[in-house]
Amino acid sequence: MDPNAVFIIAIVACLVALWLIFYFIPVGLWFSALVSGVRINLLQLIMMRWRKVPPSVIVSSMIESTKAGLELDPNALEAHYMARGNVPNVVHALVSAQKANIQLDFKMATAIDLAGRDVFEAVQMSVNPKVINTPPVAAVAKDGIQLIAKARVTVRANIKQLVGGAGEETVLARVGEGIVSSIGSADTHKIVLENPDSISRVVLDKGLDAGTAFEILSIDIADIDVGKNIGAQLQMDQAQADKNIAQAKAEERRAMAVALEQENRAKAQDARAKVILAEAEVPLAMAEAFRNGNLGIMDYYRIKNIMADTTMRESISKPEKK
Repeated sequence: MDPNAVFIIAIVACLVALWLIFYFIPVGLWFSALVSGVRINLLQLIMMRWRKVPPSVIVSSMIESTKAGLELDPNALEAHYMARGNVPNVVHALVSAQKANIQLDFKMATAIDLAGRDVFEAVQMSVNPKVINTPPVAAVAKDGIQLIAKARVTVRANIKQLVGGAGEETVLARVGEGIVSSIGSADTHKIVLENPDSISRVVLDKGLDAGTAFEILSIDIADIDVGKNIGAQLQMDQAQADKNIAQAKAEERRAMAVALEQENRAKAQDARAKVILAEAEVPLAMAEAFRNGNLGIMDYYRIKNIMADTTMRESISKPEKK
């Protein structure tokens, strides 16, 4: 084999060996920790490699905490990383909380982080409160006038309630419910328009931040618009409904009257038919009376005179047609 090729292979093998050594034995990180005042065993850094924990994350976090005057256990940081936690974010939150005089220990910070919340953002929100704009909330006063209100809610993170506490959606829903209740209890919409701060006082007195991850500092009514006259609309709808009911009842009575009229006409026609039948039997009865000798000629003429007289009287009593 060519001596030059052997030399090149040897150099490459040495470089690979050195890379493996410095990868599994992070001497640079150990030295950086040493000069920063962080006491950590080199063997522990090697074992982090085998446990697939990046030593750079643990060392940089320990350096940051040590410079801020915090003493953190590297084993605790490693355990939090293996639990899929965000170690740098937790350390940032602890340092920020210490500078802002906020009570936050490592156990609480890791619990908040593992719960899925951004603990560093929560600490920042504790220092700098956040403003949440509510969507338009529609409510109706007692006089039937609809009001549409928009509010700005200033909240601060409640560190102790971050684990298990409700989020922004719950705060907005409770504030909206409080606005609807406050407007609905007002006698007239003019009272609400004159004193919009009354809504804020009523809502704040209800303690809407209980059980949430936030503390409500203030509720400011940003805008109030007058909507529809719900009372008048309801009265119009009621009047229309009453009208429809009255029309239905009138139609029912008309149908009953028509049916009754037709029934009376049928009865009258039946009576007239019976009269005609009875009149048709009169000549037969008279002929039978003649044959039996019960009716004489004079009696017959007397009956005819009575009928003629009756016909005359009826013609006289009826008015003349023009």
